[in-house]
Amino acid sequence: MVDLEKQYDVLVVGGGNAALCAAIAARRDGASVLVLEGAPKFYRGGNTRHTRNIRCAHDAATETLTGPYSEEELFDDLLRVTGGKTDEPLAKHMIRESKEVLVWLQEQGVRYQRSLGGTLTLGRTNAFFLGGGRAMLNALYDTAEELGIDILYDAPATAVTIENGMFLSATVTHESKPHQVRARTLVAAAGGFESNIEWLKEYWGDAAENFLIRGTPYNRGSVLKMLHNAGVQETGDPTQCHAVAIDARAPKYDGGIITRLDCVVFGVVVNKHAQRFYDEGEDIWPKRYAIWGRLVAQQPDQIAYIIFDASSLRLFMPSLFPPITAGSIRDLAGKLGLDADALEKTIGDFNAGVRPGTFNHADLDDCRTEGVTPPKTHWARRIEQAPFYAYPVRPGITFTYLGVRVNLESRMLMADGKPAANMFAAGEIMAGNVLTKGYAAGIGMMIGSVSGRIAGRGAAKNARN
Repeated sequence: MVDLEKQYDVLVVGGGNAALCAAIAARRDGASVLVLEGAPKFYRGGNTRHTRNIRCAHDAATETLTGPYSEEELFDDLLRVTGGKTDEPLAKHMIRESKEVLVWLQEQGVRYQRSLGGTLTLGRTNAFFLGGGRAMLNALYDTAEELGIDILYDAPATAVTIENGMFLSATVTHESKPHQVRARTLVAAAGGFESNIEWLKEYWGDAAENFLIRGTPYNRGSVLKMLHNAGVQETGDPTQCHAVAIDARAPKYDGGIITRLDCVVFGVVVNKHAQRFYDEGEDIWPKRYAIWGRLVAQQPDQIAYIIFDASSLRLFMPSLFPPITAGSIRDLAGKLGLDADALEKTIGDFNAGVRPGTFNHADLDDCRTEGVTPPKTHWARRIEQAPFYAYPVRPGITFTYLGVRVNLESRMLMADGKPAANMFAAGEIMAGNVLTKGYAAGIGMMIGSVSGRIAGRGAAKNARN
């Protein structure tokens, strides 16, 4: 039974990977800890529920990783996907800390397996969780409970009292009643506002109505907005987010990773006018999959179609829904509701532009097009072997990049630039310090685990003082 009259050393708001890492780190440093998870127990964990892996630096191969991945290489990969726009000191600090996190997570009960194949090609850089994100979460929750951390589900924080940069208390609604919770320090790990369609519409307009939310409906950004209103400094572009192309037949919320489509690189992608709009072979898939949600969001009616042929059907990880199939491009257009003449011309022009090359789906090969706009710079093969396939896709929002600014201690910074007295942040709510745009597979879990561990330790130390 959780005693809401008790004053805790550390209050953690949120229930995903970052929140649990913060709670466990604080508890192991001797602090009393209360975790407030806004979702019911079944939906606990935010987006961690749907993850598969974590990207961390490491100096040597392990039982599940095929080789070293240096701090410098990981930082270079981050610069490549963000276009060089990141908080460099913070990013390098987190990457350095990530080398310890791989082992630390194992010490908290998390288990790894060898990487999955297909278009992921992450065997050297990313550690895959045995059983996926939910198994990882279950391990962290089990450890938290064994350590005596109090956890309250279905308990959203509805208000925070902050004076001159100091957290005093939070109001939580539980069993339809408001309660005031006091703690010496606060760790905010409540994610972004990706489930808040009205907030998304402030930046995307009515197009946001067609977005699908990959996680649960509980990540509405309430805590983020409370912190901003209390004078915590903002960071991150509100229009930037982790957004992938997911099957348009997926549910509005919580379709999860099984609705993601990893076959873009094997075909072409057209909009509702049967026109291509981006280079499908720009880079290896783990460094490009998270831009396709935004690309589809910019198309008419926020709908697009991945088109490929029989030669590619077995090259990628299957998703929840089967592809739409037809014996000809014209018949496929009919099933998709596209202009048949336009789709035949788009595919015909693409096929005419394909140059000879040696296909290698695991690397940047020399299969490309010439004289086609936009070009396809890798993995370009003629789409000509029946049957033909298509997946309808919509933007699938995972998490937003607008957040709170933090320093190297994961301590929040106030609007005047001064560090908050006793407030820390971890996970997606502060990821915008490092991720300004773009994404590399597994880096969100690294940010969450590392910032959570740093924030938890800092919060415990702050409470002792």
